Order: sequence, then structure tokens, then C-alpha cells
Amino acid sequence: MLSKSYVHGSSSANLLGETLGANFDAAAERWGDREALVVRHQNLRWTYRDLKKRVDAFAAGLLSLGLETGDRVGIWSQNNSEWVVTQYATAKVGLILVNINPAYRALELEYAINKVGCKALILSERFKSSNYIEMLKELVPSLTQSHPGELGSERLTTLSHVIQIGGKTSSGCFDFSEVIEMASPKSFERLEQVASGLQFDDPINIQFTSGTTGSPKGATLTHFNSLNNGFSTGEVLKFGPNDRLCVPVPLYHCFGMVLSNIAALTHGASVVYPDETFDPLKVLEAIEAEKCTALHGVPTMFIAQLEHPRFSEFDLSSLRTGIMAGSPCPIEIMRRVVEEMHCQELTIAYGMTETSPTISQTRTDDAIERRVSTVGTVFPNVEVKITNKIGEIVPIGDTGELLARGYSVMRGYWADPDRTSESVDSAGWMHTGDLATMDSDGYLNIVGRVKDMVIRGGENIYPREVEEFLHRNPKITDVQVFGVPDAKYGEELCAWIVLKHGEKADADEIREFCRGQISHFKIPRYVQFVAEFPMTVTGKVQKFSMRDSMIEKLSLNALETA
Repeated sequence: MLSKSYVHGSSSANLLGETLGANFDAAAERWGDREALVVRHQNLRWTYRDLKKRVDAFAAGLLSLGLETGDRVGIWSQNNSEWVVTQYATAKVGLILVNINPAYRALELEYAINKVGCKALILSERFKSSNYIEMLKELVPSLTQSHPGELGSERLTTLSHVIQIGGKTSSGCFDFSEVIEMASPKSFERLEQVASGLQFDDPINIQFTSGTTGSPKGATLTHFNSLNNGFSTGEVLKFGPNDRLCVPVPLYHCFGMVLSNIAALTHGASVVYPDETFDPLKVLEAIEAEKCTALHGVPTMFIAQLEHPRFSEFDLSSLRTGIMAGSPCPIEIMRRVVEEMHCQELTIAYGMTETSPTISQTRTDDAIERRVSTVGTVFPNVEVKITNKIGEIVPIGDTGELLARGYSVMRGYWADPDRTSESVDSAGWMHTGDLATMDSDGYLNIVGRVKDMVIRGGENIYPREVEEFLHRNPKITDVQVFGVPDAKYGEELCAWIVLKHGEKADADEIREFCRGQISHFKIPRYVQFVAEFPMTVTGKVQKFSMRDSMIEKLSLNALETA
């Protein structure tokens, strides 16, 4: 039994000392005839052998364009087969894939490309209301007159190649299929030479992370980071060749490309993309039609499926396991997924992009009480400690900041040593910014963000605790709690609430539900009923946006700046 909040994830298995490309080649050799990828919106089914053929051809084509190991290649696209082909093809030749948020606008794209010096950009024509080609034209006016590979832009000086998914609409672009056709015997030969010379500590991925302030930071991950974290995920989920993983999460994020793609493809499992973006109905249809055994998603996605008016029509009995991650999981939602979606071995994973991403995860055979109330135990070969404000490890049960160390910690933020040193200390510990507790068995519980903790009249309030309580209200589908400025107490609690379909409630009813059940200072002073929360593309709730909205609505701006 532990006495201090420190634990190391022991493992009898060695870490994988190989590149992502080498691991993929071995998987394709072992499970060549098994189904690797199903993309329902593209009406596509590929075996491992089919996928490897396209990965190798695209990798050879990229070499034919003149791209070299270490060059950065951006991808700006929704979920599709081209995404996973690009993920593995770039890794095989040591190109560094730069994930660009599908929600980015022109100025954000400009920042991302220039920050890391992208030499090539792979993109869709459009996604939802975003016309990517038109936004790119704002930055590269010559796109419609240039020959492919001969771009010249004052605003994107490093960008030479634009590769369009689904057919090119501008003369300055290559079509994705054109690049595949550029593969020649010579470029295939070079592919083999380049791949054999790569090291597993080489960087292969940059993912932009951003908080509420400051410009996005480019977390740089290696083969070793991503491959081992994805493989360990598959091990925890007990994946095998008969598993079929439904992936509605976006691939541009670690959840999709590591915990989904790599976790499945290192274990001979099948990956199923139900649509180009999350649609609860498409997910339910895919699970039933494809007999999916696993499902990944953030809490809001699972809620949307459970609350869909046609939910009861679908046979979800094939489900066995999966991951709910990305933000704190309400206990009641976890119970409903296990019971109503038949996902008896559903797990909770916790981590961050900078740790590739998983730090801890519940196990499929953990008692339901553990799986609904914790984020599990530390991952194999990872260390965790919980410290107070002066860096001391706190006793078991005490709250402090969670720090992680091990193979999964990023190389650093691209070209940003100062911000890297702010996050990763001299001993190699990643400071997560999350407040956590550890019990005597090593199970972790995330109680909030250091910056989200509300201090009301000297009382520390963890919004997560209040959210969990409000989820017990049978009228509430989802709730987010945060602090707003207050002249008397410094901060007051505010709750944004989404009611179940057809239900009605008012603020007084919600506060009355709380009285006598939780401490008076934890009862939200302000209650706002909303249809939905502001969220990122990955489904993470943006509390800072809610806070700003309430400050403006309640005219608290003077207090905020006081």
C-alpha cells in the first residue's frame, strides 16, 4: 500500500525499440489478409496488405517530390482514408507530420505553417463551412496560376507543395492520387534505404496545443513516444485480430491517431471510420453494421449517442470495450454506457498531447466502482507523482498537481525552448496543470485544473465535484461548472446546464436540489440553461469561453480587471 503519492508503472514487457513504419510492416506481413480499414463514408474496405500497398506508394511518391527526412508536412483534413495513409507514409520516410486543426482559419493556418516551416501541405477542398482551398488562396494568391511544386508566397515562404485530397481544384495543387502514381522503382528503392536508416527517437509528429492565452505550441512526438503509447493502449484494451474499433474522434488529435489508429493496427484489429466527422447516428449505424467490439469517444459524444431519439433501435451487443477520454467523465454517463451500450469493459483514459497522450487508464477488469470514479492506474513504464506548490510529494489522498515522467513525454515544443522548460522540468517531469489525488492502491482521480480551481471566500472548490453531484439530477444531461469574479467573495460558482429533451427547470430548482446535499459555498450562485456548450473539434468543452460569456452577460468586466 502506498503512503506517498508516487507510483511507477511496472511492466514485464520491453518497450518497442523500433520505428512506427517497421512495426506497421511487420503487422502487414502478419495479418495481410485481415481487414485493416473500413471507411464507411468513402465506401472503402482495405486489408492490411491493401493499406500497406497505398502507404508505401504514397511514401515513395513523397520522396519523388523531393521531400527529405526531417521535412515538415502539414495535414488539414477531416477523417478519411488519406489521413491514415499519410500518417504511416510520412513516418516511413522520417517526415514530420504536422496536424492542423480542421477548425483553423487562414491566420491560424499561416501561424502553424510558419512556426514549424512546413514544406508540403495535404488538405481537403472543404470541411463543413470551411473552404480550405479558398483560405489557402488568401495566403498563397499564386495557387491558381502556379505549377504544382512551384509555389511562391511571401506569407508562407517554406511551402512548396500542396496536395489536395479528392481531386485538385487549383492548378498549383497535386492530387493525392497523383503523388501515389509518382512512385517509381527508384523511389521505392530509396524508400527502403531511408526507412532502414531511421531511428526510433526521431520526431515524426507535431501537434499544436493551446490554452486560453498565448499562441499554440507545437508538441513534438517521436516514433518511440507514439508507437509505445498506442501499443500499450491496445494491450490494456486486450485488442486482437478479431476486434473492430469504431473511431468517431478526429484523427488530427492524439486520441484518433495514437489511441485509435496505432492501438488497433499494432494488434491486427480493424479500424472503422463511421463518417468524416462525429455524427451520433452514423456511429450507432456503424457499430451495428460492422459489429464493432470497441468504441472511442469523449463524454459529449457518448452523451449524444445515448440521447439520440433512435438509440433504442440499434443492436450494440457486439461492443466489449473502448475508451472514454478527453475530458472528465461524469460517473452517471459511464454507468449508462456500460449498461445501455453493453460496453462492459469500457475504460477511462487520462493524459495530454505532450505525453503522447496516455498517462493512466482504468483496466478492463477493474471493478465498475473504480472505472466510474477514477482515471485508473499509471501506464506501464510511466512514473506519476502528485506535488504541492513547493514541489513536495503529497501524502496519499491529498490534492496536488499531477506530474508524469517516462518514454511518453514529448521531445519538447517545436522551436520553443522557453515554453518547453516551463512545462518539462530539469528532472524530466511533465507538469500537467491538473489537480489530482492518488489512493493507496495507486488509482488516480482528477479533481480539476490548477487554473480552474475556484477560491470562494477562502474556500477551495473543485468544479468537477459539483458537476458530479449535479449529474445525479434526473433532468440534467450535462453540466459544466466554473468560477466568475465576485466583489465580496473573490469568485462565485456558475453552472451551465443542458437539460434532457422535454425537461424544464429553473435556477431556483437547481439550487434547491443542492441544499443540504453539498456545502452551501459549493451551490452555484449563477445557473444558465443552454442547448450546448462551446467545444473544440475534439469535443473538449471550452470553459474559458463560457466564463467570458458570463462575465459579459453579468457585467463583471470591471471585477475581472480589478
